Amino acid sequence: MGRAAGGGGAESSGVAEGRLPVAGVREVRRAAGRLVRADGRAFTAVLLLNVLAAAAALAGPWLLGRIVDHVRAGGGTDGVDRMALAILMCALAQLLLARYARYLGHRFGERTLARVREEFVDRALALPASVVERAGTGDLTTRGTADVSTVGTTLRDAGPEMLVCGMQALAVLVAVFVIDPLLGAVGVLTLTPIWLALRWYLRRARTAYLAEGAATSEVAEILAATAAGARTVEAFGLAGRRVAASRRALDEARRTRLHTLFLRSVFFPAVDASYALPVSGVLLLGGFLHARGAVSLGAVVAAALYLRQLTEPLDQILMQVEQLQSSGASFARVEGVARALPTAGAAGSPVPADDRIDVVGARYAYERGGEVLAGVDLTVRPGERLAVVGPSGAGKTTLSRLLAGVDAPTAGAVTVGGVPIADLEPERLRRQVVLVTQEHHVFLGTVRDNLRIAEPAAPDARLWAALAAVDADGWVRELESGLDTELGAEGVRTDGSRAQQLALARVVLADPHTLVLDEATALLDPATARHTERALAAVLKGRTVIAVAHRLHTAHDADRVAVMESGRLTELGTHDDLVAADGAYAALWRTWHGDGGGSTKAGDGGGSAGAGAGDDEGTARAATGDDEGTARAATGDGGGSARNGAGSPRDGGAPPRAV
Repeated sequence: MGRAAGGGGAESSGVAEGRLPVAGVREVRRAAGRLVRADGRAFTAVLLLNVLAAAAALAGPWLLGRIVDHVRAGGGTDGVDRMALAILMCALAQLLLARYARYLGHRFGERTLARVREEFVDRALALPASVVERAGTGDLTTRGTADVSTVGTTLRDAGPEMLVCGMQALAVLVAVFVIDPLLGAVGVLTLTPIWLALRWYLRRARTAYLAEGAATSEVAEILAATAAGARTVEAFGLAGRRVAASRRALDEARRTRLHTLFLRSVFFPAVDASYALPVSGVLLLGGFLHARGAVSLGAVVAAALYLRQLTEPLDQILMQVEQLQSSGASFARVEGVARALPTAGAAGSPVPADDRIDVVGARYAYERGGEVLAGVDLTVRPGERLAVVGPSGAGKTTLSRLLAGVDAPTAGAVTVGGVPIADLEPERLRRQVVLVTQEHHVFLGTVRDNLRIAEPAAPDARLWAALAAVDADGWVRELESGLDTELGAEGVRTDGSRAQQLALARVVLADPHTLVLDEATALLDPATARHTERALAAVLKGRTVIAVAHRLHTAHDADRVAVMESGRLTELGTHDDLVAADGAYAALWRTWHGDGGGSTKAGDGGGSAGAGAGDDEGTARAATGDDEGTARAATGDGGGSARNGAGSPRDGGAPPRAV
């Protein structure tokens, strides 16, 4: 069961235009510092080993310069042999130290990557459902896969490599200055073209890579929405429009990738052409100074070798700069999820005075659509059964989302016990109101794991009681391992009816005082639906039930019926009163029955709103000619924009999986 978390919508969470926010440069730096501090001992060890490896690498050119001066001075071979052996030993020490530093660096990177992944999952699960839907699953999925993977590659490979090479480059420059400050100054000054090329690249790279990431997210979002709404696409002949949208997204992704490629194609050739400048500058100046006796030949050779040696670490650093820019943009997208989290904590979460729900002047409009609710006033009394009916697109599902705290109204208020529902802390909200829809999900794991999502501490006795309440204990007991049976692709596959029974069992475990039902048993076969609805009638006793009714027998059994038309509440009363008023509800009721106004009750009165028609739904449906498709067509509710969209509320898609 998903957690319907409040938070005031996109504006309060920092989400703009349906997209999750992106962290700033300072936030990314603070996050990186936090990760380093979390494994500070390992990072310190890696840093120390790199310093020692860089120091060992400095010995070779210095000793080679000493050999040159020793030979020019007429020294013997013994001195040359000793210094050559020292060069060999230092090279071996550098190899071992650098190898172990990389080993520790990779281990540090893997542990840090694990922290990034775990933190991202925790944040994603804590996001308000409205934020996830407005952002789109494609954006969140791309951040959790491609972006996290890019960050992991940097932490594991680029990070340690940059550290090693950075230490080596710094040590080389220091060594050149020690040999001769003038030669060191020339070496640094001739690195200016590289610095200019790097500055040009860095000014453009972050924006370019963020645009590339956003374009990739848009491709994933369009593909996911098209796949989720494949049947709707076929039914309404939208294939051409979806293909065109996909092509536009792919063209934009291609354009952004070509732009980053252009940046690299300018940056790297400019850097490669600049590598020869430091060595050339030192040789020219060193030759001039040596001719005047200002420096020894050995010093010039050593400085030139040091600057030649600088090429390899500098090349690696600049090669990794591109990776760091890509990773920095990815890290900003990963860290940006934190901006979308609700700011109210458990300590500051208000406590409702009672279970009464009030809707006062509620208005709501999706970001990419018109106003869906246009000023709704409604009071739902504790323990009441309220049915919400109306034609497709009337705003029924949107109203149910506001009542469940999934979304906050753009104007007006929706409160429980005087407290805005969307402002409730997620755990408290879950105990107050639960939205149950036709959509359901079986998570990878055991039957026990799937049930304990609603109540992690529930003992097996409560799990079995919840399964029995929805008539699912029989087939679970028949499984080879019972509650320990693995479900999903690698285990037992569940059909739609069993998956929805598990979802309803989670509702029983959550034990909220109010249930908002949107055809919660629609996917069950008639026999199973009758059993489940009778079981739910007992479970729902004493609770407030708000049912979005597509089958009007549900409205017949409710205490009151609310009729929605064009985003407004046009009628409110009991079934008999509304039929007698001969208004919109009466017209729907007559159309439902296909007669002149017959008012045959579908059960014995023992049902409830959301609990079904009573004893024999199959008989009632047969009597009314309702094979669901016929009935929905007759009532004007063909599962239009509010239910059968492409999976996104921006397009009028289905509500989130609350169970």
